[in-house]
Amino acid sequence: MAGLGGLLFWGNNSASDDDSHVEQLLDRVNNGVLAEDRRSAITELQQVVAESSSAQLAFSAMGLPVLLSVLKEERDDTEIIRGALETLLSAITPIDTVPGQKNEVRPASMNVDLLSRESENISLLISLLSEDDFYVRYYTLQLLTALLTHSSNRLQEAILSIPHGIIRLMDMLMDREVIRNEALLLLTYLTREAEEIQKIVVFEGAFEKLFSIIKEEGGSDGGVVVQDCIELLNNLIRNNASNQMLLKETIGFEPLISILKLHRGSAYNFTQQKTINLLHSLETVDLLLIGGPDADPTKDANRLSNQTAFAQKKILDHLLMLGVESQWAPVTVRCRALRCIGNLVVRNPQNCDALASQLVGEERHSEPALNAILRISLSTSVSQEFVAAVYVFMCFCKKNKDGQLLLASTLTKTTSVAHGNLQDDGNLSFGSMLLQALVTTKNGDLEMCARACSILSHIIRDNIHCKERVLQVKLDEPVPSLGSPEPLIHRLVKYLAFAASSKNKNSNQSNTNGLADSLYIQPIILQLLVTLLADCSDTVHCFLDSPTHLTYLLDLISSPQVSIFVRGLAALVLGECIIYNSSVENGRDAFAVVDAISQKIGLSSYFAHFDELQKAFNSHFAASAPIKPPIRSSSASMLDIQEVEDDGLDQMQDHPILIAVLDSLFVAFVKKLEAEIREKVVDIFNNTKNKAVIVPSELERRDGEIDRDYIKRLKSFAEKQCHDMQDLLARNATLAEELVRTGGSEALEAAAMKPSSGRDRIQLESLRRELHEATKQLEILKMQKAKIEEEANYYQNAAGKLESDLKSLSDAYNSLEQDNFRLESEAKASRKEGNLFHPDVEAIRAEAREEAQKESEAELNDLLVCLGQEQSKVDKLSTRLAELGEDVEKLLEEIGDESGLPDEEEEEDGDEK
Repeated sequence: MAGLGGLLFWGNNSASDDDSHVEQLLDRVNNGVLAEDRRSAITELQQVVAESSSAQLAFSAMGLPVLLSVLKEERDDTEIIRGALETLLSAITPIDTVPGQKNEVRPASMNVDLLSRESENISLLISLLSEDDFYVRYYTLQLLTALLTHSSNRLQEAILSIPHGIIRLMDMLMDREVIRNEALLLLTYLTREAEEIQKIVVFEGAFEKLFSIIKEEGGSDGGVVVQDCIELLNNLIRNNASNQMLLKETIGFEPLISILKLHRGSAYNFTQQKTINLLHSLETVDLLLIGGPDADPTKDANRLSNQTAFAQKKILDHLLMLGVESQWAPVTVRCRALRCIGNLVVRNPQNCDALASQLVGEERHSEPALNAILRISLSTSVSQEFVAAVYVFMCFCKKNKDGQLLLASTLTKTTSVAHGNLQDDGNLSFGSMLLQALVTTKNGDLEMCARACSILSHIIRDNIHCKERVLQVKLDEPVPSLGSPEPLIHRLVKYLAFAASSKNKNSNQSNTNGLADSLYIQPIILQLLVTLLADCSDTVHCFLDSPTHLTYLLDLISSPQVSIFVRGLAALVLGECIIYNSSVENGRDAFAVVDAISQKIGLSSYFAHFDELQKAFNSHFAASAPIKPPIRSSSASMLDIQEVEDDGLDQMQDHPILIAVLDSLFVAFVKKLEAEIREKVVDIFNNTKNKAVIVPSELERRDGEIDRDYIKRLKSFAEKQCHDMQDLLARNATLAEELVRTGGSEALEAAAMKPSSGRDRIQLESLRRELHEATKQLEILKMQKAKIEEEANYYQNAAGKLESDLKSLSDAYNSLEQDNFRLESEAKASRKEGNLFHPDVEAIRAEAREEAQKESEAELNDLLVCLGQEQSKVDKLSTRLAELGEDVEKLLEEIGDESGLPDEEEEEDGDEK
């Protein structure tokens, strides 16, 4: 063992000395006779291990078994137990190494692995928590915390396997203050991801103990202990609906709300630690308002229950105080409070109504809370605060049509307010303030307009009545081309073009305001246009009233100087002008938009912008990290205030405006909209603009034309049309398939860019209609032919049956003749004998013949009448079949061969008889 250090540090005299020294000290601890000498040796060992990494390495090879043996067997010697724990703690604490030696062996990590490898070692440490000595318990907790920070999974499993292990740790919360604080840190690390440990901790009364400590420490004004308590509380309720329900049903939310209470007299005192404590408390509120993990089926019910419970405790007042009224509060606190307000009202009609009716400020200067939040979003100079304020409106308007109508109803006709000041007049209504911001271009700055567009997009989303309300808004300045006040949507397109020009002018200038970057203004305005045009044909008509709008969008999509978001969103606006366009006016209908796209851009390039936009969405949301509060490590008890502000919300400084605008609901809508646009474009590309059915003259039946000639002429015409259409149909089918599957191809773009593509499409549709009509006529004639053949077969069967009946009558007549001949023979024989009575045979014969002849004549007359009728029908059918191109003589011969030959043979047999 002594040689291990020498192998790793060959030639280093200091390392060799440390090895020898550590070996000597361990020998004194293990084999010493005097207790004082052993204590002195272990104290010196602790100092050596704490100062030298080579000593730590030597200790890992020789020292762990010795000190673990001391902890097991010498529990009565408190001082040596303290020394052993301190030495172990020093052995697993990393020592700063020389920069550049990344591949150097890390002895502290080796010691952590060796010590936590056996669960018996952890059980031994847990058992030391029951010792009476304060320092023994203190060093044990520190040792367990250090092990947990380096090997959390292994230690969690070991503690769970120890009977009453968690219970002993929970008991430490009721110990002296220093031990309690160390126990808080240890439990915080243990409960971050271990659900089983979370359940045991909650079952042992963690909620009551934590809030008791928070109250004892002074609530939000307390020190780092309050932070540790709230961190532990958040670990217990994060993504755990059952623990959230238990918290609500046991102690309720009142202790949590009391942490957020601000007293106006002391509200200006926001220390660094108070800011951290409030951030963690607001995170707790957020976790409860979310309701649990997405996969939990009870999430929505739990969220609604928690929202209702918070609302009953008047938490909205405290959140508005933190987020809206306390402008002296740190920006991170204000932003987190605004997000909590959003989560409090989302999909909760009662809480939405409460927010809509809530007033903020002093009685004489009070105003609606929504107006105050709108003013913050329009005037703040901090991007994170703008994002948080927009989040409130997004949550308020989500599935809240009544709330959307309430806000939209305040949108009225604007006056000349282009240079108004939102701060000066607190009597403006919500809609007036919003419209004023929409048309404000002070000093050519569209920043306020972009912010207002972002909020308006949430107000009108999925609400046709709100969109109609926006359409009714007219600006005072008349438009020469329209001869009437300018619609708001036309002004937005002007600002969209103005943003591009201002971006070019200011491209080389530095911008001190994080929100005034024109790169974000165009996507925001386009996002509003996409939302406004969705499922609203009236808005599409208003948008296309100006012919320049379509041309500008085509130029914007084709411009390589704009971002992917701008090109993609502009393509979506054009797509909505196709799928939601019900106009029949030339130049403004869906066909005109598709033709303009195919001529100016090309369909494949147009669809490619959708694919680029989706890729940008994916990378955009993948890069946005979730908001996390600052976490205290075991080696630092306090964070710098700048780190507090940077750790959470400043993670969004990468495109902060786009994060506010391109929320998940809008991205999902865009994906659905893209599929509809592709399908509609393909449908328009495959169908003619003129829906009227024009029957070619060749399909009309001529006067006096028989069916056979008419059918032959139709066949000839259809074959000619099919031959002419073959290439066009194959090309069109291929293009349609490619459009659906890949969004376009090079062949499609090349075909679309040809000057004659429109005429080809019209000719193709005309040929298709003619072929369809000819095919339809052929199908009708085939059906008629089949019906006639069926009738002919029926009458042929009937004629066969009548002929069979006639044959039966003939047989009966022959039988009578034979009987008559037999009777005559018998009569002649009787006359020759002369001894019988001789009746008048001739008279009897004449009478019988007369009666038989009458009966036969009656039946024959009936039969001849039927045969005449059937013969007439057969003649007509023969004529019709001849017109249809059938060989009637051949057909009759076949029928005669099937039914007539047997009859002739029977008649010949009868004649022979």
